[in-house]
Amino acid sequence: MLQRSRTLPSRIHHGAVEERHDIRHYLQVEVQPKVTESEAINPQSSYSKCFDDDGRLKRTGTFWTSASHIITAVIGSGVLSLAWAIAQLGWVAGPSVLLLFALVNLYTSNLLAMCYRSGDPVTGQRNYTYMDAIKANLGGRKVMLCGLVQYFNLFGVAIGYTIASSVSMMAIKRSNCYHKSGGKDPCHMSSNGYMITFGIIEVIFSQIPDFNQVWWLSIVAAIMSFTYSSVGLGLGIGKVVGNGGFKGSLLGISIGTVTHAGTVTPTQKMWRSMQALGAIAFAYSYSLVLIEIQDTIRSPPAEHKTMKKATVFSIALTTAFYLLCGCFGYAAFGDLAPGNLLTGFGFYNPYWLLDIANVTIVVHLVGAFQVYCQPLFAFVEKWSAQRWPKSDFVTAEYDIPIPFYGVYQLNLFRLVWRTIFVMITTLISMLLPFFNDVVGILGAIGFWPLTVFFPVEMYIAQQKIGKWSSRWVGLKMLSISCLLVTIAAAVGSVAGVVLDLKTYKPFKTSY
Repeated sequence: MLQRSRTLPSRIHHGAVEERHDIRHYLQVEVQPKVTESEAINPQSSYSKCFDDDGRLKRTGTFWTSASHIITAVIGSGVLSLAWAIAQLGWVAGPSVLLLFALVNLYTSNLLAMCYRSGDPVTGQRNYTYMDAIKANLGGRKVMLCGLVQYFNLFGVAIGYTIASSVSMMAIKRSNCYHKSGGKDPCHMSSNGYMITFGIIEVIFSQIPDFNQVWWLSIVAAIMSFTYSSVGLGLGIGKVVGNGGFKGSLLGISIGTVTHAGTVTPTQKMWRSMQALGAIAFAYSYSLVLIEIQDTIRSPPAEHKTMKKATVFSIALTTAFYLLCGCFGYAAFGDLAPGNLLTGFGFYNPYWLLDIANVTIVVHLVGAFQVYCQPLFAFVEKWSAQRWPKSDFVTAEYDIPIPFYGVYQLNLFRLVWRTIFVMITTLISMLLPFFNDVVGILGAIGFWPLTVFFPVEMYIAQQKIGKWSSRWVGLKMLSISCLLVTIAAAVGSVAGVVLDLKTYKPFKTSY
């Protein structure tokens, strides 16, 4: 019989449910003490040197830690599709759209940073998560809408990362197979086994109880992302030099170009250009975690001031890196730029360097999967604990001694639900193994509502900007323009899926 230790994610004392602090930190608006300006400036008047104005332990985040968090959140597998995106748009529109998305993200991120505190930006009550900020500034159905978009996006990211990891694992296997056979074996293989392998790994890592305990995995993932992005950039530069110049055209991929999906028609050219917008939007998606990052910053100075500086620095650095990776990738391959930059280098030497880069992608995606899914895990587990507070299956934990680790506290609901979640994402990935299409759809879904609409609406409500004033009109025009971009990106990505499905058989995709 397993020894029962305690209950989680709620503890039951005398019939009352006591919420876990770490889960509430991510998913629930807390009732905070009202803070006067003098207390905010001199917190020692009401709190010790160890606590902030909301009674929590002193935050220690700085400009540099905030900037590193943003860069880690932004630079991910999306960077690998930028060369393909620029190839669809060309040398004129490609870099221009990339810079435009950077400016929009910079502006709306600064608006969102002002919403960390409700009311006064120095003494107002803190909002610990994106949904907390929505509830405090907008309320009503928009909270539910935000939750649906946010968690659906997290679910989609899990699918996208599963597909991307399988592509990289196959690239390693095919590269070694090709060189071993001396180029005689085309080394075709199915992606299913690699997706299942990634799923098994994620089932194990998904048993890490909560977000606070995956920090080390996040650090490893960040190092890996810089490693493979740098390798991709270096190989792109090397290939441009080897080609004796830049490839590509001013207007992007030409009509009549033969690709693996067939000959590019005028209609396909339009769909691909729209899909490229979604791929670029996905590469910049980090608004989802901006409030959480800001909640780590110490004050004074006011958190929004530090966050704005960190945002400017991070987006400038990320955009420069994106331009280099995307442009050199396009310059290396021209119209035939691959959907995944590293796998597109195929069997070029040094193939061992490509193997290392693809290994770092897989390691990064293992960690990134957890970083994005832990808030979703916590949300479902918190809701279940509130719904069935007396169920041992949902709330009880049992001590499991593990050699060289110590005691692991097993929760049966966590074990079953997270395993089912990973199985579902793996199954959907096997059904729709289209990396670029999935990336485009995710970018489209998340860009307008999470990056533009909610930050603009919260800022208007918080600053009490009058209807039909010049500032109100300008913000609304920005929101509507970005909505049109999102619709175009979604349509293009869905069209891409439809085209891929014409030559696709379920569970029989091979490369």
